[in-house]
Amino acid sequence: MRALQLDKIASTTRNCNVRHDVRVVDSYPCREGDVVAVRVLNSKTTYNSLELPSGRMSPVRTGDVVAGVLGHRKALFGYAGRLPESLKTGDEINMLNMGGVLGICTASSPMFGNPFRCEVLGQVLSFPTVGSRVGVPANIVDGALPLDEEVMDLPPVIAVVGSCMNSGKTEACQAIVHCMVRKGLTVAAGKTTGVSLMRDTLAMEDAGATKSLNFTDFGVVTTTPENAPGAAVSILNRLAKERPHAIVLELGD
Repeated sequence: MRALQLDKIASTTRNCNVRHDVRVVDSYPCREGDVVAVRVLNSKTTYNSLELPSGRMSPVRTGDVVAGVLGHRKALFGYAGRLPESLKTGDEINMLNMGGVLGICTASSPMFGNPFRCEVLGQVLSFPTVGSRVGVPANIVDGALPLDEEVMDLPPVIAVVGSCMNSGKTEACQAIVHCMVRKGLTVAAGKTTGVSLMRDTLAMEDAGATKSLNFTDFGVVTTTPENAPGAAVSILNRLAKERPHAIVLELGD
């Protein structure tokens, strides 16, 4: 175990409350959601920002030491990538999205160029027992909200679905939320599918939503047919507890 100072912390790690001074080890379980520290090896002029836990976008520069989360991504106009089967310190992986999802890039869009190349520095540890010096590999599941199996009584739900990324789903959600709030209604908002990023749900809060959630709040990095239904049920139930007049949901491509 050794100390490491982080320059930036990705929003995907937010369930773990990662600090800038972390402890890392050189063994890697390589599970979806594991928090890993990397050093950025190249610069980019497009798609070159990292979303922080605050929701603010921060430019990424060569040499930045970043905490991100292992995961996969399938994106029509972005990067596609897979979870690494194994890792060792010094290996090279890629940053697959602006939320800090880390994996092995398998395809990229010419609009964004090649992804950030990142040198693996260590598996970030968490210390769940107060006062204990025994750390465990940090994973965003550990600090996540609990998943539900059944849907409770819900207010009206408006779901916005699009065929691909950048098709206007978030803009439509914002317009719906804004219109309903202007009419005196309270609205909660969520995003049920996609790859981890706070930007879309924060945009709906900016439009007037009183509460927003996405699947990462429940420990999911990227949704799949297996985990998406449970995440959607849990988002709906948690938002319904706020007793809004309606819930607006965005579904990723």
